[in-house]
Amino acid sequence: MRASLAIPGTLNIALAATAAAAACALLWAASHTDSWSIRVLAAIGFSFVANTIFSLLHEAVHRHFHPDMRINEAFGILCAAFFPTGLTFQRVVHFGHHRRNRTDWELFDHYQPGVSRFRTLFRLYCLLTGFFWMSAPLGCALYLAAGPFFRSRVFQQVICRWYGFEPMVADLAAVPGSRMRLEIVFTAAFQAALVLLLDLSLLGWCLCYGVFALNWCSLQYTDHAWTRRDIVEGASNLRVNRLVQWIFLNYHHHLAHHQHPEVPWIHLARFVDFDKPRPSFLRTYLSLWLGPRPTDEPPPHPLDARLERWLRV
Repeated sequence: MRASLAIPGTLNIALAATAAAAACALLWAASHTDSWSIRVLAAIGFSFVANTIFSLLHEAVHRHFHPDMRINEAFGILCAAFFPTGLTFQRVVHFGHHRRNRTDWELFDHYQPGVSRFRTLFRLYCLLTGFFWMSAPLGCALYLAAGPFFRSRVFQQVICRWYGFEPMVADLAAVPGSRMRLEIVFTAAFQAALVLLLDLSLLGWCLCYGVFALNWCSLQYTDHAWTRRDIVEGASNLRVNRLVQWIFLNYHHHLAHHQHPEVPWIHLARFVDFDKPRPSFLRTYLSLWLGPRPTDEPPPHPLDARLERWLRV
C-alpha cells in the first residue's frame, strides 16, 4: 500500500482500547443502577461506542487495522467478540456482501415482478428494527453447535433461502471451519467473562445490545438504499453529523469504500467528491420505513477482477 494511504495502526490500537474500556464502563453502568434515565443514557452511549468497535472490526476484516497481520488478527478477534461474532465468520459474510451488493439476494428496498412483496417487507423491517443484528450471534451459535445441520441442504435451500441468507451460509459452509470455531468459542468465553467480571445484569446487557442493534442496523442498509443496481456503484456517501461520522470512522463514506476496498478508513474522504450532492443519512433512513418500491431494473454484472483480489478470506 502506498505510504500516502498507510494503515494508522497505532491510532487504531488506541481507538480500540479506548472504545473497549468505554463499552465496558457503559455496560457496567447500565447494570448497576436503579435509574432508568442512567440505564437508557448508558445504552445509547454504548450503541455509539460499539459502532466504533464494529468499524475497527471492519478494518480488521479488510486487513486494514494494523500492518502487522498478527496484531490485525488479534484485535479483529477482540473487536468481533464485542459484537458478538467471529472474525473469520464476519470476513466471509462481509466479503460476500461486496460480491452480492444490489443483487437479488441483497435487494431489500425494492421488489421485482413476481417476487413476494411481503417477504421483501419482512426482510427490510428486520433490518430497520435491529433483528438483522441477531443473525450474527445466532449464526455463530448454530455454526458451532450444529455444524452438519448448518451445511445441510434443508437449512441452506429451504430455511435460509426464505430469509435471503442462502449464499451467505453457503460461503460459510465452504470455508475450513477449525479457525472459525475457535474464534466463536473465544467470543462466547469473552462475553461470559464480561458478564461475570462486570457483574452484568440481563436487563443491562439486553438494553445496551438492543439499542446497539437498532443503531447498527440503521446504517447497514441506508448506505445502499435507492441506489442503482451495480455491485460497486450501488452505495452512497451519506451526509451525516461530523461527530457521528468520526465515531463511525467514516463508515458513511460507503460508496468510496466499495469503490476502493483497499483503502483504510482514515483516507476514505480523499475518494469522496464533496462537490456532488450526497444523500442525507436521516432522510434516507426515514424513507426506508415507507417500505420497498417496485423495480424492473436488471440485476448487476459480477464483480470485476480488480476488486476481487482484495476479497480473499
